[in-house]
Amino acid sequence: MDIVIDNLSKSFQRQKVLDGFSHVFKEGSTTCIMGKSGSGKTTLLSILMGLSQPDSGKVTGLSEAKVSAVFQENRLCENLTAVLNVQMIAGERHEKDEIIACFQRIGIDVNDKKIVKEYSGGMKRRVAIVRALMAEFDVLIMDEPLKGLDEETKSDVVSLIKEYTKGKTVIMATHDGDEPGLFQAEVLTLSGKSEGIAPHPGSEIEKDRTNLGQR
Repeated sequence: MDIVIDNLSKSFQRQKVLDGFSHVFKEGSTTCIMGKSGSGKTTLLSILMGLSQPDSGKVTGLSEAKVSAVFQENRLCENLTAVLNVQMIAGERHEKDEIIACFQRIGIDVNDKKIVKEYSGGMKRRVAIVRALMAEFDVLIMDEPLKGLDEETKSDVVSLIKEYTKGKTVIMATHDGDEPGLFQAEVLTLSGKSEGIAPHPGSEIEKDRTNLGQR
């Protein structure tokens, strides 16, 4: 099902972050939301994840969907191992060997039994990504998922994400202009005044016009 955002507005301390924002995320599409700090990227994702409520407007298409997320913060159980962090979400959907194989693909050796607290920031980010991918979901929402990762690791992580999100709807915020190309994603730009959407080369999308207020 498409995710339809209709005339969404949100203010913080009388400053409008979103002002009459409308957009349609097509089912099965991958979209990178871009824009400068304060343009409303994280606010929009928070509303989509149900962590924040808009002042007005509505979102349809998510009430029946299963949503997984990579948050701006990693939100891990730091006194547990990486595998246990994932198993708590994965349940019986994914075998332990599959989880371990995912970690190996992105450069994390989980055989050392370290707890997440001992991991670097980039390693924690990768754990958060694997946890989200092992959940049951129709829609994956990610806030700066690749932050803190080097180029080689990014490539491995993107490959893993693309494998596990085939046919799913993916919505992610990023500051990195290279990431839409890595994900072959459409680009939704939040500029603080107006919104524009552009395709990855070769894709076909419908253009929408909206208004945004500057934070």
